[in-house]
Amino acid sequence: MRESKTAEINPLKLVSNNVIWHKPEVTRRDRETLNGHKSLAIWFTGLPSSGKSTIAHAVEKTLHELEVRTYTLDGDNVRHGLCADLGFSPQDRKENLRRIAEMVKLFIDAGIVTLCAFVSPYEEDRERIKKHLGEENFVLIYCRCPVEVCEARDPKGMYTKAKRGEIKEYTGVSAPYEEPLKPNLILDTNLLSIKECVEKVLALVIPKLFSNE
Repeated sequence: MRESKTAEINPLKLVSNNVIWHKPEVTRRDRETLNGHKSLAIWFTGLPSSGKSTIAHAVEKTLHELEVRTYTLDGDNVRHGLCADLGFSPQDRKENLRRIAEMVKLFIDAGIVTLCAFVSPYEEDRERIKKHLGEENFVLIYCRCPVEVCEARDPKGMYTKAKRGEIKEYTGVSAPYEEPLKPNLILDTNLLSIKECVEKVLALVIPKLFSNE
């Protein structure tokens, strides 16, 4: 069994006993009613260069045109700001996931459809994030693509650097990727066009956004 290097996606314990949760007067339901749709986390996982960010942004563009309130969180972009102080050690990966999960939870409460493009290579992590956000709020999409195709795309040159030893523990080269056991949708991004992928994602999520349940 693989030794876990991942985090429990749980809130940190408060350092002070003088911090008290303030109950808001405007609720998630109020925001969803104003928006005209439900909020949701759409989580794209897959190897680096498997198409996660490209598809997430394309889906967001279409949802925006449908007047759905959206925001896309990309792994690299998050590390330019919220997680700029973190590296890729097991402990830093642990904190990276904790921050992301808490941020997505706030976006859901704000009534926003949040598209999340993260390698998130371990099943254990993905399951914990789903539990933290609530299964009803979480859609997992697996961007499946052979590693040799991902490496051939390699738009950022990361696979090449990893093979030269310039990047340690790089998923797909020197670190493993665990395929999701029960994703809500699998996109074979080496076979499907971006348009076809977007259509499949929309067919899955739009009924969830406008459901009366």
